[in-house]
Amino acid sequence: MGVTNRAGARHGPREIRNQSTLIRHYNQLQDIAPAELCNIADLGDCPLKHLYHLEQGHADIQSFYEEVHEAGIIPLTAGGDHSITLPIFRALGKGRPLGMVHFDAHCDTADDVADSKFHHGAPFKIAVEEGLLDPLRTIQIGIRGSLSERGTWQFSHDSGMRVVYMDEFYDKGYKAIMEEAREIVGNGLTYISFDVDGLDPVYTPGTGTPEIGGFTTHEAQMMLRSLRGLNLVGADVVEVAPPFDPSGNTALVGASMMFEILCLLADAVASPK
Repeated sequence: MGVTNRAGARHGPREIRNQSTLIRHYNQLQDIAPAELCNIADLGDCPLKHLYHLEQGHADIQSFYEEVHEAGIIPLTAGGDHSITLPIFRALGKGRPLGMVHFDAHCDTADDVADSKFHHGAPFKIAVEEGLLDPLRTIQIGIRGSLSERGTWQFSHDSGMRVVYMDEFYDKGYKAIMEEAREIVGNGLTYISFDVDGLDPVYTPGTGTPEIGGFTTHEAQMMLRSLRGLNLVGADVVEVAPPFDPSGNTALVGASMMFEILCLLADAVASPK
């Protein structure tokens, strides 16, 4: 319910689960079999008691993740639109602001839309304002596309987030960008948020706000693998909107990225900081 244009991300988790049947147990390029390192479970869908009230729905998500966090579980979430990350941060980042590696075509630090600040284009602005996200330990990778008005992402720059636009990404290459990402987040608690519209829409047409000129699936995999060893406390893959991709390929990409991240999280559990 937090999308500003093309609805459909609410169906993402179901189709990601479906496509995940193609994901096997061993990541040969990371040399990680996550189930050998820790216990892994699908906790099911987060129950939404307030399906037609976005802010109350966020409260439902927060309550669910507070239980997950109190149980000592590191969550890997399938979205859903990007507004879901805010209530997850409220559960994981309370009293301990998190760093973040954020893959996306959009900074998601915009102002109000239609008299509401709770939408998929603003979760990280609110997270900083609530003391849940440390902007100086945040990097946003893949930013591009047209904007409704100049300065839409000014909050990212003013707060100290590192914003990597796609032109710079291709000028420097992903290796240099990810070396910088590791330096920015350091050894502190870190969250990975992966919006599939960060990828070029030739790979992920099934998303609500596609932007041409994005990175490739291979670049995405290599970037994620380069985050091994960070002090990770959670992650999400969001904005898969199956109605816009009947082939299921977008959800397969989402499931594949979740597997890459799952390997990172399992490794983090097995080798705690």
